[in-house]
Amino acid sequence: MNTRVVAIALALLACGGCGGGDERADEPRPGFRVERVVDGDTIEVRGELVRLVQIDAPELRERECYGRDSRAALQQLLPPGTRVRLEQDARLEFLNGRNRLDLDKVDRFGRPLAYVFKGDENVNLTLVEQGAASVWFYGGQRGKFARQLLAAARRALAERRGLWRACPLTRFDPLRSLATRR
Repeated sequence: MNTRVVAIALALLACGGCGGGDERADEPRPGFRVERVVDGDTIEVRGELVRLVQIDAPELRERECYGRDSRAALQQLLPPGTRVRLEQDARLEFLNGRNRLDLDKVDRFGRPLAYVFKGDENVNLTLVEQGAASVWFYGGQRGKFARQLLAAARRALAERRGLWRACPLTRFDPLRSLATRR
């Protein structure tokens, strides 16, 4: 993996609460401004793409069912200029006699993986509650919000919200990437 991308990703997330450098010292604010929403589970801040961890939204480029709607839902939550805080999953798990970090910090494309907060709102969770995204525990790894995400996904599915109504043949499987089907 490109070491520059990893260094930028780690610096970006390490600075999540540092304020982004453009606010007055007497006004504590979340760390970053959203530049744009790429799709239903990716945003851009400081010129870097950030992937919302533990969720998966329909793809735009494959024109999956609900792809545009998923992006629109995230755009409504995080219009350009919205201040957000990025948080990685810092939960440690004791395994084979040693601690290890539970989740990856970057994905296979070098994008930082994070929970995105707007104020106190966990945007990852909100998207799942709305049915704009599903849960995806990549490699079976469950993060610190796994229970809330699963409960939200099951409610959205039961109430046929969002993609669960628009794409009725979509299977709910938190261990696999989402593949929507009409």
